[in-house]
Amino acid sequence: MGTVYLCIVIFLLCLAVFDLFVGVSNDAVNFLQSAIGAKVAKFRTVLIIASFGVVLGAIMSSGMMDIARHGLISPDHFTFEEVMTLFLAVMVTDVIVLDVFNTFGMPTSTTVSLVFELLGGAFILATLKIIGDDSLNYGMLLNSDKALEVIMGIFSSVIIAFVFGIIVMWLSRVVFTFNYRKHSRYSIAIFGGISFTVLSYFIFMKGLGKSPYLPSEWHEFIDHNIGTLLCATFVISAIVMEFLHLCRINIFKLTVLMGTFALAMAFAGNDMVNFIGVPLAGLSSYNDYMANANGTAPDSFMMTSLMESAKTTPVYLLAAGFVMIIAMTTSKKAQNVIKTSVDLSRQDEGDEMFGSSSAARIIVRSCQSADSWLNRFLPKSLKQWINKRFDKNDVELEESAAFDVVRAAVNLVLASMLITIGTNLKLPLSTTYVTFMVAMGSSLADKAWSRESAVFRVTGVLSVIGGWFVTAGVAFIACAIVCLAMHFGGIIVQTAFMALVIFMLIRSNIQYNKKAKEESKENTFQLMMRSSDPETVWGFLRYQVSHTQSFICRFALDEFNLIMDGLADENTRELRHANKELKKEQDMLKKFRRQEMLGLKRSPSEIAIERNTWFHLGANSNQQYIYTLRRMLDPIKEHVDNNFNPLPSEYIKEFMPIRQKINDLMKMCCEQIETSSYSNYREILTEADKCKDELSVLRKKHIDRMQKMNDNTLMQISLVYLNVLQESQEFLSVMRRQLRAAKKFMEN
Repeated sequence: MGTVYLCIVIFLLCLAVFDLFVGVSNDAVNFLQSAIGAKVAKFRTVLIIASFGVVLGAIMSSGMMDIARHGLISPDHFTFEEVMTLFLAVMVTDVIVLDVFNTFGMPTSTTVSLVFELLGGAFILATLKIIGDDSLNYGMLLNSDKALEVIMGIFSSVIIAFVFGIIVMWLSRVVFTFNYRKHSRYSIAIFGGISFTVLSYFIFMKGLGKSPYLPSEWHEFIDHNIGTLLCATFVISAIVMEFLHLCRINIFKLTVLMGTFALAMAFAGNDMVNFIGVPLAGLSSYNDYMANANGTAPDSFMMTSLMESAKTTPVYLLAAGFVMIIAMTTSKKAQNVIKTSVDLSRQDEGDEMFGSSSAARIIVRSCQSADSWLNRFLPKSLKQWINKRFDKNDVELEESAAFDVVRAAVNLVLASMLITIGTNLKLPLSTTYVTFMVAMGSSLADKAWSRESAVFRVTGVLSVIGGWFVTAGVAFIACAIVCLAMHFGGIIVQTAFMALVIFMLIRSNIQYNKKAKEESKENTFQLMMRSSDPETVWGFLRYQVSHTQSFICRFALDEFNLIMDGLADENTRELRHANKELKKEQDMLKKFRRQEMLGLKRSPSEIAIERNTWFHLGANSNQQYIYTLRRMLDPIKEHVDNNFNPLPSEYIKEFMPIRQKINDLMKMCCEQIETSSYSNYREILTEADKCKDELSVLRKKHIDRMQKMNDNTLMQISLVYLNVLQESQEFLSVMRRQLRAAKKFMEN
């Protein structure tokens, strides 16, 4: 039996390594995104600084290990078999939840998933124990007060981080404006002094000051002289910052790098428990059982030893820190740092990752109304002064930076402070929650959300927050189910879940590599947005517009044939596939149109004005292809799904020549758009008109046929066929408009 549990412990430790890689890949952007987004240093430099912070934070993280041991449960009432089942269920569920959320592209949090997995598994075990023993209750088995404290700490951090992000960023921008070099002669010393003092207090004095590796005399000295140390730190750091500023050193960049170090340190100190806390608690339980069981069965040996505080060997902490560094520097996911947070908080417009939602539209409209109401009571001179401080015309941004160093510094210093407070209070605050909401609050206060982008940004924030809440519920329920299955299924079910986890890890890695290859091929928009030369932007835009139009042309032809085949063959599978693809492509076209609009705005103004009409006509034609095919598909799909009368062979034969002409015309149109060679432009338009005339004749013939029809059983399919003829005419009209718009837009 001991061998079985040894295998479980080894499996838990292996999953800990995986969790470190996945967690860092998902969460490392929290402390890298500000430095990378503001372009304060080379990527390699930022990684080196963050690595030092990770190592130092790892060494200090042992206090957080108590959350997994006795923070949420009372282990003295649980047996060795039960806690090992709980720990295995938690780690297995964690992998499954992360894999499912990543597969669907939904935002998640490692902290929330782990805490609620522990709660879900512990709750179901406690329920089983109470059913078997009336003398027990949830208050005895679960640390409900601590659990509530943890939950409130996690979710209240969302509001606290957002509100503080707004307040601190607004004050900082009023002081420094967007032209921060002009307005930072003396205030920069105060800002730098406050930043360094805050970081010193919460990181070094409260963090290192409580480290078990420092002599007790140092602890006492720091505790008794904290006020003096803070004052001295502020005065000295302010003087040093002013001196460095006079030496033309950018204090904001220095603060950002210092904040990156601090946040990386806080991340390792706080979030490492998410990755190795449970496996190390399992290892400690196994060691205790093997040393003290003396023949006691696993289902009888009580885990009183877990009530003691964790005495984690520094080797484990250092090893975890180095694994995190390796993951941070080698993982392709971790290197892709400009993701959701940067996209939602960037200063200028760009590709919006999220669409528009009704909730976001209501929120934006309400905020605009409240802002208009408030402005009526503010003095005109005060409004003018504030607007002048927020003038973006002279913003100082590094090349291709998403926002300036002032906002980056505020994000990092404030997030570091909030996370480290939670760590020192031994609350497993979510680094993801805090850093993301600070970034959102600061971007809102910085007026980065314009009227044209606000609804998309708010939708993104709501989607991310919604994903966090979904994570909590899914993690709780999933772990409860897995733990219940393992409890009754024993080693067989536990082994099956282990095999499932291995399979999901392999599949997830294969899918991610496949997705990364596909995304690497579509980088035209990124190249276009990075360029500051309008002529270069115009070149990229021409390529992207041409690529989109040619793709939609071929896509529309493929879907047209799929719909026609589905009708003729009564193939519901093909029709459902066409319906799914049309919906998917409709969403993609909205994204492409937003991207191309941004490129048009960045192109030379005279060209943008001249080609604007043809751009919109082409984009509308792309959408009209989808609308036409949807109008054609919906009655066909309903007809075939209901197993109504099939399309008569007579209709199929008479439509076949027209269908072939439509295919030939569409292929010629696609080829001309792809090659930007419009030598047969007039001939295609002429042939399309002739084909439309033929459809009119066929349509008139079919209407006459319907009027003379004696058999009403064919009336339903005859109406469906009539709709096909009408929409085929419109399909050719859309082709003509697209070809004409493409030629005019691409003309030199």
